[in-house]
Amino acid sequence: MNVLFLCTGNSCRSVLSEAAFNHLAPDGLKAISAGSKPAGQLHPRAVALLHRKGISTDGYFSKSWDDLPLTPDIVVTVCGSAAGETCPAYLGPVLRTHWGVDDPGHIVGTEEEIETAFEETYAIIRARIAAFLALPLDALQGDKAAFKAELDRIGTLTA
Repeated sequence: MNVLFLCTGNSCRSVLSEAAFNHLAPDGLKAISAGSKPAGQLHPRAVALLHRKGISTDGYFSKSWDDLPLTPDIVVTVCGSAAGETCPAYLGPVLRTHWGVDDPGHIVGTEEEIETAFEETYAIIRARIAAFLALPLDALQGDKAAFKAELDRIGTLTA
C-alpha cells in the first residue's frame, strides 16, 4: 500500500508525514510526499526535527506531484487553515482524506515558540500515523467506505 502525503510546497508537513510514516510502518507500507507547487527545498527546521527524532532524511526532497515514482492508493492532504491555505486536489482513482495541520514554517515568534510549533505539528502527525498503522488494514481494504470513515476520523485526532 502506497500513501501520498500532499500539500502545496512539500517542504514541511508532507515531508514530516512521509518520513515519520516510513520510519514507523512495517514492510509493505510506503509513504511518499509531494506538492502542487514544490518549494524546491526541505524546511531546515523540519529536517532538524526529524534528525532529533532519529529519523533519516536521506533521499527526501521537495518534489512535484507531477513526478511521482508510483501510483498512490491513498492520498492524505495535510494543508491547514492558517492564512487561508488551499489544499491541492489530487485527481485519480484513490482513497482521499484530509489530515489538516497548520504549517509551523509560517509561525512568527521567538525561537522557543517556533520550535514548540514544530514539535506540536510533529506530535499530531505522529499520533495520526500511529492510529493509521493500528487499523485492521487487511479488513478495511475490502470496504472503501469504512476505510474512508476511519481515515477521516484519524484526521480529527490531536496529539
